[in-house]
This record gives sequence, C-alpha cells and structure tokens, in this order.
Amino acid sequence: MKEIEQRFPFILAVLKGIGQIMLQENAITGILFLAGIFYGSIFMGLGAILAGVCGTMTAKALQYNREEIQQGLYGFSAALVGVALPFYFEPVVITWVAVVVGSMLATIIQHFFIVKKIPVFTLPFVLVTWILLYIFYEVYPVPTSALLNIKTNITYDFSAATKGFGQVIFQGSLFAGIAFFIGVFINAPISALYALAASIFGGMIAMQFAIPAETIEMGLFGYNAVLCAIFFAGDRVRDGIWVGISVALTLAIGLLMSAKGLTQLTFPFVAATCITLLLKNKLSASAPSN
Repeated sequence: MKEIEQRFPFILAVLKGIGQIMLQENAITGILFLAGIFYGSIFMGLGAILAGVCGTMTAKALQYNREEIQQGLYGFSAALVGVALPFYFEPVVITWVAVVVGSMLATIIQHFFIVKKIPVFTLPFVLVTWILLYIFYEVYPVPTSALLNIKTNITYDFSAATKGFGQVIFQGSLFAGIAFFIGVFINAPISALYALAASIFGGMIAMQFAIPAETIEMGLFGYNAVLCAIFFAGDRVRDGIWVGISVALTLAIGLLMSAKGLTQLTFPFVAATCITLLLKNKLSASAPSN
C-alpha cells in the first residue's frame, strides 16, 4: 500500500476525498462510493471525479498542507458539489462550468475553516450548492434534470435503511445504499452499524410527523442521521448517547427545514454536529479531573 501511495499520490488523494464524504480516509471506500454513484448516473459519477480532481488540484496549486491534501480533506465538499449539480440540472455546458468553479470555491472555503480550526464538515458544499441552486433557478435558468422525477417503489422493507446511506451522495438505489454501507463498514465497522440504526430511527421518527411514505422510503430522512452517527460512533456507552443527541437534533432541524420548504442538503448534519460538539466540549471542560 505504501508503494501505491508513493506512485499514485494524487489519485489516492482524490479517492480518499470521495471517501471523506462519509468521514472515511480510505481509497477503497472512495472506489465503492464511485461505484454506487455511477450506478445511479454516469453524469453524477463524472461530476464526482471532475470535482474531486479540481478540488485536489486547487489545494495543490494554492500550496495547502500536503498531509491534509493526501487525507482527502479538500476533496469531499468539492465532490459533493460535483454530484449535486448533475442531480439537479441537465448536464449542459454551464452545469459543468459550475462543477469546476463550485468545486474550487468549496475547496477554498474548506481551507479557510481548516486554518481557523473550525469544524464545519460539509458546510462549504452546502453554501456553494445553495448559491448555485439560486442562480440556476432564479437568475440564469438551467433545465432541471430528469433524475428529479424518478419515482421510488414503496416496499416497506429494510431497503429504506440502506438508502439513508445512498442519499448522503444523492443516490436512491438499493445498490448504492449497500455499496456505501460496505464502504464505511470496511473502514469503520462500528460507525457503519451505528449509522444503519440511525437511518432506521430517522425513518421511524419521520413517520410520526406524517412525512410522505415515498420520501421516507427514499432515505431522505435518514442520510443526515447517518452522517451524525458515523461522526460520533464509538465503543463506549457515552458515544451512543452523543449519537442519540446528534441524531435527534438533525431530525428536528430537517423536519423544520422540510416544513419551510427549504433545500436541506447536509445542513442538518452540520448544524446538529456542531451543536452537539459544543455541548460535549462544554461538559468535558466542566467535568472534575481525577
């Protein structure tokens, strides 16, 4: 593996960046994520690669920390932008221009927060994508993608839980959900299992608020919970408590945004995780030392 890292550092950085979408610094995880994305849409798969490459190249050109680049920290928000735009809009020329520009901008924003040591996770992706959605819907209209009109068969089975994994990267297929679950599991088994439970819990809570069954079946109320669970997962009881708190918060934020008709993306995860981290750090600081 060390020899591969020495021979293909840039490729591994891009793959790790895609893996970091779910907080996994693992190139094989990135490959599995790409497999799931390409299964859903060739254009989204190409967008993920193009954006991941652009984000990593931007970081190298601006001479960001080499170790951070190799960890994929400048690829995940960029890659999400690259998947999001072909998901929302037809893959016309302006869409690809936006993928390039948006991924570079997301990388620069990511670096700002990394330097300031402020954990914002996928917030750069959220901010850039919100801006581009506004521009392409309100200022310079671009045809919307046919992917937005794909219907999901409601099966009321276990597949909805894995789709919570898939929707982290805009994928609604069972194949993508399983591929993403395996991608996390091979790198962090306990995180994958916590995330699976969180996805199920998210769907159950959404049902209590009369969210349409199709929306729940697609995993749209599971993916932010999945990310929270992955971040806080651990082998101690207290880790499970923090998972529970963050998942509850992300569901509350998601339900509120849904009621207001706002595009969520991964903002509920970002907000819930930051709030939970503040609470966790505050309690740790006030705890008596032994």
